[in-house]
Amino acid sequence: MQSGNVTTPFGRRPMTLALVRRQIATAEIKPGKVADKWKVFRDASEARELLGLQDRSLAVLDALLSFYPDNELRQDAQLVVFPSNAQLALRAHGIAGATLRRHLALLVEAGLIMRKDSANGKRYARKDRTGEIETAFGFDISPLLLRSEELAGMAQQVAADRAAFRRAKENLTICRRDVRKLITAAIEEGASGDWKAIEEIYIGLVSRIPRSPSLSNVASILDEMELLQREAVSILEMQQKDENISTNAAQNERHIQNS
Repeated sequence: MQSGNVTTPFGRRPMTLALVRRQIATAEIKPGKVADKWKVFRDASEARELLGLQDRSLAVLDALLSFYPDNELRQDAQLVVFPSNAQLALRAHGIAGATLRRHLALLVEAGLIMRKDSANGKRYARKDRTGEIETAFGFDISPLLLRSEELAGMAQQVAADRAAFRRAKENLTICRRDVRKLITAAIEEGASGDWKAIEEIYIGLVSRIPRSPSLSNVASILDEMELLQREAVSILEMQQKDENISTNAAQNERHIQNS
């Protein structure tokens, strides 16, 4: 891999310490490290929200990777691709030039690619006498290899959070249904207890559910809804015990009288 020295961007694009750190890190990729570029791409796609990327950004990344000829990213390989903006736009499904530049900047900011600019800002490769690429200027995709394990972990975390969110929503739906029907049954059948107050608490909890809730929103409301459910069941259980005691007392009294 051509890591080279720390280089600065061409033109008015600023240099930052974050870019310096990334360039230094990619120069220290473990020797012999290999990763499947499409597996890394799928992990980055899964973790796009954590990375601050949009679908268009992923389309541009997909287009960039298509210019790398091998399926494996290797530490000892040339990991700089050098397509023109016209070629990139074509493979990114006809994306507009300004949009393309914006999403390239987002990919750089997210730390998935780096710019390796030539003296005049052009993207090209210089080959040796045998036809092998000696030096290339364009987009360095080595950060994908460097961060392959990190991206895989982020993708797994996103999948786990999605599954937890789905379970929490299901549990909230069931708990909400149970509480609603318990309250309705208690009111209609005249069960003792302040069911109007319980119903007001229930309505308040339901009103707090956002249109697009997060996992924390759902988990918080689920905890309170389950607490309300336990309270409603406890009231009904106490009433059932009182009824059983009254029934047993009446039966004992009739038994004594008959005796």
